[in-house]
Amino acid sequence: MFESAELGHTIPKSEYKKEEPALREELLNVQLELNESSSFQVIILVGGLDGAGRGAIVNLLNEWMDPRFIQTHGMGEPTDEELDRPMMWRFWRALPPKGKIGVFLGSWYTWPMLNRVYGRTNDADLEQSMGRAVKLEKMLVNEGALVIKFWFHLSREKQKKRLQSLEKDPLTRWKVTKRDWKHFKNYDKFRKVHEKVIRQTSTAEAPWLIIEGLDACYRNLTVGKLVLNAIRERLSKDAQPPAVIPAPPLMPSIDNVNVLKRLDMTQSLTKEAYREKLKKYQRKLNLLIRDPKFKYTSVIAVFEGNDAAGKGGAIRRITGALDARGYQVIPIASPTEEERAQPYLWRFWRHLPRKGRVTIFDRSWYGRVLVERVEQFCSEADWMRAYSEINDFELQMTRHRMVVVKFWLAITKQEQLERFHAREQTGFKRFKITEEDWRNRKKWEQYELAVSDMVDRTSTHYAPWTLIEANNKYFSRIKILKTLCTAIEEKLKALYEEGVDYLEKPKKKK
Repeated sequence: MFESAELGHTIPKSEYKKEEPALREELLNVQLELNESSSFQVIILVGGLDGAGRGAIVNLLNEWMDPRFIQTHGMGEPTDEELDRPMMWRFWRALPPKGKIGVFLGSWYTWPMLNRVYGRTNDADLEQSMGRAVKLEKMLVNEGALVIKFWFHLSREKQKKRLQSLEKDPLTRWKVTKRDWKHFKNYDKFRKVHEKVIRQTSTAEAPWLIIEGLDACYRNLTVGKLVLNAIRERLSKDAQPPAVIPAPPLMPSIDNVNVLKRLDMTQSLTKEAYREKLKKYQRKLNLLIRDPKFKYTSVIAVFEGNDAAGKGGAIRRITGALDARGYQVIPIASPTEEERAQPYLWRFWRHLPRKGRVTIFDRSWYGRVLVERVEQFCSEADWMRAYSEINDFELQMTRHRMVVVKFWLAITKQEQLERFHAREQTGFKRFKITEEDWRNRKKWEQYELAVSDMVDRTSTHYAPWTLIEANNKYFSRIKILKTLCTAIEEKLKALYEEGVDYLEKPKKKK
């Protein structure tokens, strides 16, 4: 695989000096065109061996391009804040918006490969990590991003000479560390892992571009031309009318049953019983959050449901049991300009909580397969692929010991009508009813179908949906609190059995 990058490609300095000015000018022009169009973002991953010129290339791109429209991220050791979230969180929050270029020195490949080389993980772990990387890149491309991946390679002999040469010169000695020599001693292991990773993750959407790193002139011109051609080609494609790619047909539900119509909407609680149970479960929730092991987990509570189904009231009963310093409620409305410049999951990834905290989403990422589907704000292909993207998103959360609890609050069409009228007639509730609510009501059957498909395709063993019969608010609030307490209780029990003492390090069993 790396043979073509070990042939000793060189470019004379005289030729380099002739080509460099024109290439820099073209790169600046295409960068400005990209910024003006703001139709997609460019994500450049820079990986490879020590001494192969990764850092030099990052510096060069920043030197050659307009600094206003390029962002560089050196992804070193994760911080405590980053360790508190799933691994991909640190990359999601660093994604460039449309119209800009993001350069990553170190990426979602770096630590899985290092962990495998030094025996901290096995082949199966590496396979899973690479699978997540491929899914991420596929989603980014589907959302419009241009992903360019460079791998800088040196043969063992050339890497040794490069490190020795840098170390010999007092002006460049600082570039070589003990870590670099430690990696060199494991060159064969690195090469084996690198080849496996590149084969598995070089896809049609985001292929690896392997560059020989010995000759700086060859390396610089090659990278510059590849970046230029990739952006230019993409800009020309975007100028053409988009091709309409039909989505595959949506398969019917597994049991061909509308799950919402199977709910018993007559369930209720008396006011007296509600008050007693509310005290009981709010107390229990508070005690669970204060458990010593809760600092090793976090809670994501997702609230979806019919308009006027009581999401806000249920959320207030949860927050009423919590310390205001330990939770956050994220109300989701139409995306802002900043959010529209990013893949649709970006605005949810950025709000994932640290360990020991609770985040409540009032509406969520399920808007892609509900309102965006029904109102045709996205294409059929976009909401069809969202099911697997959402499942993967939630799997990454639960793999990081997060508790994901999802509620759909269902009411009957008649009950919704009565609540709409009540809101219109109550001064302090009038803000809750809008023209959009009445428009959504006209598409009741379409939303009902979308909800059934959503539950059918995204209710997983690690993040199941809980359907709430919400005609009676007392009953729905208690069912929500009880479900939430049970989910947290089960997670705490698992943590005690696992013997978790610090972040991802389990206590050794005697």
